[in-house]
Amino acid sequence: MKLMPLSLSLIAVFALAGCDRIDPNSPLGKRKAIYQQMLDTKEDLGGMLRGRLAFDPQGFVSGAAKLDELSRQPWQYYPEVKEDQSDARDDVWQQQERFNQMARELEAHTAALVAATAKVPVTAESVAPAFQRVEDACEACHQKFRAY
Repeated sequence: MKLMPLSLSLIAVFALAGCDRIDPNSPLGKRKAIYQQMLDTKEDLGGMLRGRLAFDPQGFVSGAAKLDELSRQPWQYYPEVKEDQSDARDDVWQQQERFNQMARELEAHTAALVAATAKVPVTAESVAPAFQRVEDACEACHQKFRAY
């Protein structure tokens, strides 16, 4: 009989733990998934430039193209009203013109990174400045609009 209260307690804990989950099909879930893919791709590219990973010119070229494609996707998943679980500051919705401008700046920087990878030979030195501008654009937007 002592197992019954313990079992019920465990079921309640697991049920409550699931309440904080984000629906992957919600706008928040979709943009978080895109941002995670962007982060993973950016970390791989940065790892190649910082020596954590071996520099692979073709891998860098394909990673830059993937990052450029991803950089154009999350903006469509910002609803008109902020969701409760969002990491974004209210400023995203209060300063939409600036937010959209920063999104376009990121897109321009990822496009410039792709253009830098078109110049042969692709070396860490030849793409590092363009990659740094992408990182700076990400950081600027996070500083302005992300609630840490």
